[in-house]
This record gives sequence, structure tokens and C-alpha cells, in this order.
Amino acid sequence: MRTYEQYIEKLKSMKPNVFIGDEKVDRSDPRLQGGMRIIKETFDCAHSEEFADLCTATSHITGNKINRFTHIHQSEEDLLKKQLMTRLLCHRVGGCIQRCMGCDALNGLSVITYEMDQALGTDYYQRFLKYAEFFQENDLVASAAQTDPKGDRLKRPHEQEDPDQYLRVIETREDGIVVRGCKINITNTPYADEMIVVPCRYMGPEDKDYAVAFALPCDWEGVKLLTRPAYIRIPEKFDTPTSHIGDAETFILFDDVFVPNERVFLNGHVDPRQTPYAGFLALMFAHYHRHSYTGCKPAVTEVIASAAALVAEYNGIERASHVQDKLSHLIGTAELVFAAGESSAKHSEKAPSGTQVPDEILTNAGRRLAGEMIYDEYKILADLSGGLIATLPYEGSFTSEEVGELAMKYLKRNPRVKPEYIYRCFKGIETLAVSELAGLMQVAGLHGGGSPQMETITMMMRYDLEKLKDISKYLFGIKSRLKRYERPTVTPRKQLEKFRKAMQAKEKRQNN
Repeated sequence: MRTYEQYIEKLKSMKPNVFIGDEKVDRSDPRLQGGMRIIKETFDCAHSEEFADLCTATSHITGNKINRFTHIHQSEEDLLKKQLMTRLLCHRVGGCIQRCMGCDALNGLSVITYEMDQALGTDYYQRFLKYAEFFQENDLVASAAQTDPKGDRLKRPHEQEDPDQYLRVIETREDGIVVRGCKINITNTPYADEMIVVPCRYMGPEDKDYAVAFALPCDWEGVKLLTRPAYIRIPEKFDTPTSHIGDAETFILFDDVFVPNERVFLNGHVDPRQTPYAGFLALMFAHYHRHSYTGCKPAVTEVIASAAALVAEYNGIERASHVQDKLSHLIGTAELVFAAGESSAKHSEKAPSGTQVPDEILTNAGRRLAGEMIYDEYKILADLSGGLIATLPYEGSFTSEEVGELAMKYLKRNPRVKPEYIYRCFKGIETLAVSELAGLMQVAGLHGGGSPQMETITMMMRYDLEKLKDISKYLFGIKSRLKRYERPTVTPRKQLEKFRKAMQAKEKRQNN
């Protein structure tokens, strides 16, 4: 396993292909350091005695000890440990840990590439295993690139006026493919080692050129990263852990990029039979990523609850009944979202590849609740804090020889709390709630891993409403008998099995 220092050294060796505005910068740019500081926790905790049981795992490929962020889940326990690891590490950075996407993409590929090899006779799963071993042995940080620009949302990929609005294969060679297009809204790419690229939707027969998945180093020839960093102004005196965190969101441009065969995991351009698997891979990555959200979103809610409880104390209102109601709402949301992820892991099933797949309905139910509640949570924090989190003077006013003493005097609230602690509290909540980074995290809380509408669509695709209606039909006398009703465990594996059988039946009919 790598150390943080080794990770940084690797970033320093990468070619500069990051554009911040019209500036072309390398990975040492100070505006990217906050995101790297978050990634630091994933390395440090894997080497710490306190967190090693959660942050490390045993590779099913090599038998070696690896960082859990590079692991392919093999059991219910793996899913539960990943979820708890994500929750605890997010506490340490006050938000997104920014390394789960690569792990989620790896797990999605492990399921789908195996299914393709079984059904189509491809060798994608063997390619994947070699790549996964390389990924684990080098303890890589990955960015998962899924979202396409999409162009006209009412048109499918092949119907777009500009065919590059979805990433596509423009050429298949003997030694690889050439791709053109863009992926947008992608987190952490400037300080990731690799990007794992997967489709963002179902593809029809005419969309075969868009059914593509692969992995590349983030500084690969022809790849350009248009980056919007979010970072915190580092204080001179009142330094805090949250002063050093940050984020980078990226448009990844693929300017006729060559991808070697060993890094290609799906290519409908060369074989249209692969096209339907694009949708299953899109859903499988999203499924694993939403399960990760049942770890990180409870942590974000707990950070908000922690800040809300502290500021209520410092404002002297912690015993008010409305404060208790608001705090209980935050705590309840966090626990329900985490419980959905736990239950999803406990109802998980093993895919034919050996990868453990969580229950789809429970995962999506937890992620949807988190997305629906995110702005309510920030509203509670703002309500209990008051307007000061948005109007607090700069640090220099509180350290000034001329006005600093007066600034602290008029910051006093609870007489039992030192004014410096009150300043630190409100400055911390400013970072959490009204900074540039905070604005990004609020939108990410709604849309990251899919908006609540996407979770609704996924749940309703899987839930058997006809069997659900049987309960009322019995209760209302429309049916005389009610069979034992239990919602079946729903994993994408079952959907893949149904799909594979349908494909086999179709092929048999065509041969006859």
C-alpha cells in the first residue's frame, strides 16, 4: 500500500493537462491542494492501527493486503465495512472523501465484464482482472467518468445533431480504439492517478458507437481536464482541519484519444451485441456508488448535526424544544440512510463473478432520502446559527491590534464560552454552509450519484406493483385469498440473468 507522500510524488510526475480558466497548470497548483488533503486521509488511515480493520482488505486476486478503496467486494462484510469506512472518514474531512467513485466503478466492471464474457465469448473479464491487480498493487486513486454532456435531452445518443454530445468510439483498430467526446461533472480527476470511464445510460442498437468503457491515466495523450476548483481561504491564526479541504470538478475532454485494447472493457462499435450491456454497466456503477452514499451522506448529516448542536450551545438555546426537534430530525435522517445501506448489504447477493451486489431498492431508497433532505438539513443549520455565518468579518478584524479586542467583545454569546471558540464555531459553519465549497457540496448532495428522480426511476423499474396491489385487493374483498407477501430481494444480478436468457432465446429464434 502506498503512503500519501508516494501518492504526491506520483502526481508531481504527471504531465500538465489541467486547465483552470485559461491557465494550464500542473498538479502542484495550490488550488488543487485541498482535494489532495482529503485523499490523504484514505492513505493515512489505512496505515493507522485505529482504522486498519476498516481501511484495508485482502485482495481476492493476489491474497495481498490492500487499501479497501481498491477492493472488489466479496461478501456482505465487505459491503458493510466499506459503508462504515466511508462514514468515518467523511467525519474527518467534513464531507465527501472523494475516493469511493473509483472503487464503485471497479466493482461495477467486475460484474458486467464477467457477464459479457459468459454470454458473448469476449475476454473483457480477464482484461479487467489484470487491470484490477495493477490498480490494487499500485494503490491507485481513480476518478469515475460517467456523465456525458447529453446535448438535446429528448434525443438518444445517435440522434444528436452533434454526434460528440455522448462519448463515442470513432475507430476500432487492431491494437485498441479511438474515442472522442467529453465527460462532465467529474470529481477529483486532476489529483487522481487514473480515470475509469463508463456509459451513463441505456443504449439502443443504433447507439452502438456510444457503448464504451475503458480506463486511462489522467494525463494520457489527448486528454484535457477543464477544472473548477473549490477551496477555502487558509487563515493566518485560527487554523482548522476544514481550512485545508477542497474539491475539483472537471470536464474531461477526449480529443481523439487512443485507448489500448488491454484497457478497453466494452466496445459496441466492434460488436453491436455488446450495446445492451452499456445500460447495465451504467446502472451497476450507479448502484455501487449509491450504496457508498449510504455511508457518506449520514456522515455529512452528522457533521451538520454536530455543528448545529454546538452553535445552539454557543448561542445559549440548546435546551429549547424547537432545537431538540431540529437535532432529532438530523440524527434520524442520518441513521435511516445508514440503516438502508446496512440492510441493503445484508440482503446482498453474490454475482456469478463472485462480486457481492447490494439490494437495489434499499440502496436507492436510502440515497433518495438523503438527496431529498439535504437542503432541509442546511436550513436547520442556518436557522440555529443565525445570519452571522454569512456576515462574519474577516479573520484580520479579530486579530487586529486596533479593533480585535472590540470585535471579540461583540462576538460574545454564551458567557461560559470563550469568544475565540465562538469565532471558530461560526467560521467553521461558514465553511460548511456558505463558502464556495459549501455551495458545491449542497448541489452534490442532491445530484451526486443520481438525483432523487433517478433513484425513483430505478426503484419503480424493480418494484413489483402488481404483487403490492394484491394486499389491497384482499383487504377490499376483490380477491378472496392473499398469498404470503414479502418484497423480494432485488439485485441487478437477477436483471442480468433475465436479460441473458432473453438474449439467448432471441438468438435461438434467429438461428431457427
